[in-house]
Amino acid sequence: MASIAKGNAVIGQSGGPTVVINESLVGAIERMRGVKSIPKILGAHHGVRGIVNEDFVDLAKVNKTTLEAVAVTPAAALGSSRDKPDEAYCEKIFRVFEKHNVRYFFYIGGNDSADTARIVNEMAEEADYELRVFHIPKTIDNDLRVTDHCPGYGSAARFVAAAFMGDDRDSASLPGIKINVVMGRHAGWLTAAAALGRQDRSDGPHLVYVPEIPFETDTFLDDVRRVYGRHGRCQIAVSEGISDETGTPVTVALAEKLGHRVERDSHGNPQLSGSGALGDFLSDYLKQNLKKRYETLRVRSDTFGYLQRSFPGFASPVDQDEARNCGRKAAELALGGDTDGSVVIRRAKTGKYKATYERAELCDVARETKDLPRSYMNRDGNNVTKKFRDYAMPLVGELPTIGKLV
Repeated sequence: MASIAKGNAVIGQSGGPTVVINESLVGAIERMRGVKSIPKILGAHHGVRGIVNEDFVDLAKVNKTTLEAVAVTPAAALGSSRDKPDEAYCEKIFRVFEKHNVRYFFYIGGNDSADTARIVNEMAEEADYELRVFHIPKTIDNDLRVTDHCPGYGSAARFVAAAFMGDDRDSASLPGIKINVVMGRHAGWLTAAAALGRQDRSDGPHLVYVPEIPFETDTFLDDVRRVYGRHGRCQIAVSEGISDETGTPVTVALAEKLGHRVERDSHGNPQLSGSGALGDFLSDYLKQNLKKRYETLRVRSDTFGYLQRSFPGFASPVDQDEARNCGRKAAELALGGDTDGSVVIRRAKTGKYKATYERAELCDVARETKDLPRSYMNRDGNNVTKKFRDYAMPLVGELPTIGKLV
């Protein structure tokens, strides 16, 4: 086992914020505090950008009361970053680490953050520079490989489930068709969570569409007709990343068809979350195809957008606890002599829900994403199965109870 490294530590946060990302930050800080081999614990302001700009916050000086308040506050307390470092960028990071005698690097984020950690780690190895590099998982998308689930998902899923419960009662009060677009570029984990609050067969969402299953407008229309005919209303959950049979996101196909420019982020991904285009398109499509049969039909859509990521006061207790433990585990592994890795959560295979924490290789977590299993969706690909509910409910926690008169 490697000897304990003596030097400073840097912690950064990356990608889309979550309700519990600061729990992981505080978990890592509290585990390293008082360790003589780590004189300074530095927080990188806005992730890797803060590192290359040498813009640091001295986290060792923050009192416990403030840290605990930060832990239960949504979004990235240090500020996040969408920068996707290449080798040249990571070379700058490495040089700053050398300058500040940084021997521990913890990066809280998704698969791109794991890849950044991997590149920096490989550079340190090539330069024979002693550096402990650990990725701490975070994403509401729940699409990191190896781990059973990701910190951030349980709380976002709880919010989505409750939001659909309330919206379903709204829809039942004034019946019509309601479409809600949920985050999920490549994976449908969060959209599937919309169904977790259903108490009986009349409750919405009545239809659920995820990116893993090709979306066909004709089939969608038939599904809506059938549900509306049965219930006199229809509530629909749709992932922002639903795609056609070619793998092209419906939003992108629509924009290209209309001759609109598709905005892309620094990772080259088309902009999906900041637009209501998908909801508007699906609403207009239903209106045009159903207006002859239902002349007074109400069709509405909402895009949940960024609201899902950082809604305060509604965190899942399990999610909070696990996010804190992931931060602690990363620091424990580094202090225990492990030189690199990503923290992953394991679920007990039998009995009451229980989580344990292990180390995984950075290369096994970086870049690639994990799809929602096909077995978590029904045969028709428009609703979740009991298997998904059994998987997700322990992560979400208790949901409100809905009372009905009719």
